[in-house]
Amino acid sequence: MSHPHPELGPPPKLPEGGLRVTPLGGLGEIGRNMTVFEYGGRLLIVDCGVLFPEEEQPGVDLILPDFTSIRDRLDDIDGIVLTHGHEDHIGGVPFLLREKPDIPLIGSKLTLALIEAKLQEHRIRPYTLEVEEGHRERVGPFECQFIAVNHSIPDALAVAIRTPAGMAVHTGDFKMDQLPLDGRLTDLPAFAKLGEEGIDLLLVDSTNAEVPGFVPPERDISNVLRQVFANAQKRIIVASFASHVHRIQQILDAAHEYGRRVAFVGRSMVRNMGIARDLGYLRVPAGLVVDVKALDDLPDDEVVLVCTGSQGEPMAALSRMANRDHQIRIVPGDTVILASSLIPGNENAVYRVINGLTRWGANVVHKGNAKVHVSGHASAGELLYFYNICKPRNLMPVHGEWRHLRANAELGALTGVPKNRCVIAEDGVVVDLVDGTAKIVGKVQAGYVYVDGLTVGDVTETSLKDRRILGEEGIISVFVVVDSTTGKIVGGPHIQARGSGIDDAAFSAVIPKIEDSLAKSASDGVVDPHQLQQLVRRAVGKWVSDSYRRRPMILPIVVEV
Repeated sequence: MSHPHPELGPPPKLPEGGLRVTPLGGLGEIGRNMTVFEYGGRLLIVDCGVLFPEEEQPGVDLILPDFTSIRDRLDDIDGIVLTHGHEDHIGGVPFLLREKPDIPLIGSKLTLALIEAKLQEHRIRPYTLEVEEGHRERVGPFECQFIAVNHSIPDALAVAIRTPAGMAVHTGDFKMDQLPLDGRLTDLPAFAKLGEEGIDLLLVDSTNAEVPGFVPPERDISNVLRQVFANAQKRIIVASFASHVHRIQQILDAAHEYGRRVAFVGRSMVRNMGIARDLGYLRVPAGLVVDVKALDDLPDDEVVLVCTGSQGEPMAALSRMANRDHQIRIVPGDTVILASSLIPGNENAVYRVINGLTRWGANVVHKGNAKVHVSGHASAGELLYFYNICKPRNLMPVHGEWRHLRANAELGALTGVPKNRCVIAEDGVVVDLVDGTAKIVGKVQAGYVYVDGLTVGDVTETSLKDRRILGEEGIISVFVVVDSTTGKIVGGPHIQARGSGIDDAAFSAVIPKIEDSLAKSASDGVVDPHQLQQLVRRAVGKWVSDSYRRRPMILPIVVEV
């Protein structure tokens, strides 16, 4: 199996008649999905999503793909194909369209409705092309055919991209639920026909490649939810992704059956469910959904709240409830359902929320103790079945961490894909399909771009390192006034500490060390304030390290008079 080498350089010029594939996100991680296809000097993008920050990225709101490699080629982009409406596939679109607002967006009805609502908040009116399964559209030199796939959101599509270099098929996120709630199956006959025609490069969702067997059908959850509703004595609070229409439908059905009213909590949940209802993807019995304020007049055993926060996001409604920082207060006897799986990296945050809810007396039902969620991604059994249908000539696993990508490539090899044609790439690694063979040829910049408040890209790894130090070790500021001519101390040192865990009185021990260091520098004729600041930083840093085994941020301030 081919894989990237750390010494990869910039890719060569694309050979005439070749197809270039450059993933800018989604490989080696769960999220930030974005793949760029190039043929004949033109570009087609599949998905443009975001990644949500982890604990070691304090203060960051979102993480975007790096657009550097295509920034000077925005005029070459013929369109952005959106496979479905999850944030990790559409969340980055507003930031790309900020740079060129007229790039066409291509997707299904629900997907486009969700991204249009998001773009409205950014005051961008996009050009959109609505497609359905079975449609073929010419997008520049790319002929795109759209295939129905089953996922945890309605209207998901795979895309077959035909060029003179060959046919590439991108599955997007998919599974093969044989009893889907909406009756919309993954179109295996269409994939079989593509396989007969000849799939030159197959890009396949890898998320569950390590999980044996088949994903259970969504409808299995309905009976479990009914049981939870039947046993609940007070309010039921359900946390789910704001785009998980199928799961919300099951909640609405159970609430209707047990005589409860439902309120949506959180802007994204209210917006997305309103869109799904208006377009007919969500069936809501009359009078079932009410405004959250109307719940105050209802008995607790007639209330269901549906909110975000199933991944432990600190600002989401459920996390704030767990922290007693929300208008909805958890009380003993409430039932909380986390109707989602754990995204890798979110485990600590989720269990922190579960512990917080349990502390206030809630009965927390989650995937670990009840079958209240099934994955939206194909497991190993489904992938094997899929490969035997498609019979790809080359395979490129996408959408997954390294362990998922490698497991997916091994499944492909088991079904007969030559190992040297199972290409395991990572973000930024460039793969060329030339004369029917896919090979890694180079690498482009594809680092993290952080969104922090209104700033995009201003936060760097150095900034995050400083934030981590401040959060974990605290800060010590040292203020000294020196004579501008002699460099001798005429005021201070004054020391203040925040979050360092060191008592203020303890700093009396380091003041002589600072004075000695500055006296020595003055005798050597050193009067430059920057050099004096470094001396103060070293003196205090060594003392703190020797005395407390800590490394706080040290901020020396030297003022000349």
